[in-house]
Amino acid sequence: MLELIVRQPAHPTKATPLLFIHGAWHGAWCWDEHFLTYFAEKGYATYAPSLRGHGKSPGKEKIRWNTAKDYVADIAETAVKLPQPPIIIGHSMGGYLVQKYLETTTLPGAILLASVPPNGVIGTTLRMIRHFPGQFAKVNLKLSLYPLVETAALTRHHFFSANMSPTLVQHYFERLDDESYRTFLDMLLLSLPKPDRVKTPMLVLGGRYDTIFPIKEVEATALAYHTKPYFFSMAHDMMLESGWEQVADKMAAWLEAKGIE
Repeated sequence: MLELIVRQPAHPTKATPLLFIHGAWHGAWCWDEHFLTYFAEKGYATYAPSLRGHGKSPGKEKIRWNTAKDYVADIAETAVKLPQPPIIIGHSMGGYLVQKYLETTTLPGAILLASVPPNGVIGTTLRMIRHFPGQFAKVNLKLSLYPLVETAALTRHHFFSANMSPTLVQHYFERLDDESYRTFLDMLLLSLPKPDRVKTPMLVLGGRYDTIFPIKEVEATALAYHTKPYFFSMAHDMMLESGWEQVADKMAAWLEAKGIE
């Protein structure tokens, strides 16, 4: 059974639950640092699963062969347990999985944070090869994505701004898992998103200093879903970065503007 972190509001005012999907190497814990409580205090019931092999969910020994289809099944398994169709929120790889899930399911709304764009991770991969050739060689030798985040310094580079405290970087680094090599191949080429199949209204958010999915790729995501992106002065892990409140506030305002009850 998947780990599922749930934060219920003390005073429920919203019937629509929020379902948060984490990205590569992370787990449900990344949403529980700030966002689950923030939105519970706004009256929403909030849910965050750890995908198989992540966080406290089983399957770490088989994680390298998990497919995107497996992870989408995890999302579907969680969503069906909710009291009604949720607003779904995905970060990074989680944003890619949200796009894949929405190809066959329409929800009241979706929010993408620093998401894999519809053309996949080819740009990210080329940047990794250029800047971290040794680490990328390890990825392919070991069929494991962990070499890309195997030190606190690498974790800072990929996920956080330079002003993030070393203590916090170390704290988050110690919580990272390996990631599926097979899903990396899905995001690279084998199973790219199909935006023309998605009918769910979308909010697209990005970080101006994100080294994984830079501004142009976030703009391409927004264009594919017929909307405009909104950017924050932060790096990739927008839910953990200093200033995360600004991101949450923007999300809450969008939900209100959409009339989500």
